[in-house]
Amino acid sequence: MNVVTALKFYITKMTEESGPGMKVLLMDKQTISIVSLVYSQSEILMKEVYLFERIDAAARSEGLKHLKCIVFVRPTKENVALLCNELRNPKYGVYYIYFSNIIAKADIKLLAESDEQEVVREVHEYYADYLAVSPHLFSLGINACCQGLTWNPGNLHRTVQGITAVLLSLKKCPYIRYQNSSEMAKRLSEKIREVLTRESNSFKFREESNSILLILDRKDDPVTPLLNQWTYQAMVHELLTINNNRVDLSHVKGISKELQEVVISAQHDEFYENNLYLNFGEIGQTIKDLMEDFQRRAKKHQKVESIADMKNFVEAYPLFKKMSGTVAKHVTLVGELSTMVGEHNLLEVSELEQELSCQSEHSTQLQKIKKLINDTRVRDKDATRLVMLYALHYEKHANNDITGLLEMLKKRGVSEKYTKLVYNLLEYSGVNSRQSNLFNHEAVAKITKKLFKGLSGVDNIYTQHSPLLFETLEDMVKGKLNVQTFPYLGNMVMTKRPQEIIVFIVGGTTYEESLAVHNLNRLNTDTKIILGGTTIHNFDSFTEEIQTATTGIIPRYRPRHH
Repeated sequence: MNVVTALKFYITKMTEESGPGMKVLLMDKQTISIVSLVYSQSEILMKEVYLFERIDAAARSEGLKHLKCIVFVRPTKENVALLCNELRNPKYGVYYIYFSNIIAKADIKLLAESDEQEVVREVHEYYADYLAVSPHLFSLGINACCQGLTWNPGNLHRTVQGITAVLLSLKKCPYIRYQNSSEMAKRLSEKIREVLTRESNSFKFREESNSILLILDRKDDPVTPLLNQWTYQAMVHELLTINNNRVDLSHVKGISKELQEVVISAQHDEFYENNLYLNFGEIGQTIKDLMEDFQRRAKKHQKVESIADMKNFVEAYPLFKKMSGTVAKHVTLVGELSTMVGEHNLLEVSELEQELSCQSEHSTQLQKIKKLINDTRVRDKDATRLVMLYALHYEKHANNDITGLLEMLKKRGVSEKYTKLVYNLLEYSGVNSRQSNLFNHEAVAKITKKLFKGLSGVDNIYTQHSPLLFETLEDMVKGKLNVQTFPYLGNMVMTKRPQEIIVFIVGGTTYEESLAVHNLNRLNTDTKIILGGTTIHNFDSFTEEIQTATTGIIPRYRPRHH
């Protein structure tokens, strides 16, 4: 069960089925992202693909009849219409058409009718209709999936298609379980079962199913996406935002042109692959080692005195060049993270976030929040997220001072966009909407605080929080997940322990949860877990999710005045 391998298999097959010769790859906006996450441009060029075109581009290259065209698009009405136009007036010699998901028979008929010049050689369904972020993590790239606390119909349809593609690409026909308290999780489960029934021919996989699809709702754990992160991948996403493996650094003072946008991909960057789960203290040390190694190699290469020396240097050079690129990129990223941690007092902010999510000391925590709201180094968004965590934790506390903290934020000049979020969050995910008690962590409070030794040692105060997902999956792996709280869909009940779990979070997942799944996969070698979400959140995207979800609903939460 590896989503990267599954997608690479399809894309390799597409580029090879048309045989040798120069090819053009015709895609849409979504399929470009799907391909670029698993293949670099140079890897695609090696497959004789010399031109990349977008099917909806206004101006495209003309008269290239000597090229074969590989079409890889999503099976949408718009794409089918564009493709029909293309076939009526073909720009290329022959066409091999691949849809990223199940295509309606009526649409195939339309294409056949448009192919008057008989340029189409093949039409296939290749189920590469999701973003494979890492072997155990996928996303559908849908930001803000609900409206008025229920599904936006277009996003529901897209989510059903995405999960269907995941199941077909991994050849799984799973039992379905869902979070009982979530109407959205239930509806999605039912829609997926409809597809499994309707397309039963496509889902005839030989083995008896030992896999489970578990559908959860982000609303049950709003804490995880609110926290600042301290492992490399999660930190880069939280502070700089990773968008389809790309990080925009153009805002960094004095940045060189080639580093204004960097690609970080575990597929193509060994350093990143080996270090994405390390915490910040460890990553600093690793970067230092990498630089020293680089300097040693550079010194060694200065002696070029003979032909043999030159030959050796040239042989080592591609690696050398690649390494210097990697060094520069990660030094820049870690440098920028380090600056932000210092400038915005993130160590103190994060320590309090962890306390708010793991310990109950109301009056002490309230005083600490007030102090940090008055600290000019703290960003508005961090002051707001502390108040949001406080509101979630102490919503029902007799002496809670949510109103007072909001007044302080307003006095500080925090924008209305942020101050509104506090009550929006309680609408979205307050105690009445959650099925689990997130803050009953008596055991955690007893953890003795470890000193923060340069942020090494994962058991320190900055990583006390463990996402709710970890607990849920641990129960499921042991076969102990409560059947009332997480019922099976229909009368199908699995009698043995699952060997494969595909867990999907409606409303988005996080890199902290991806790390939890990575750790569970390491601990339980006989159960494979894959995690997906409508998107992968950081604080900014999660607040957008909350705002969209609570637009147009009548507020239950009114500020209380003391």
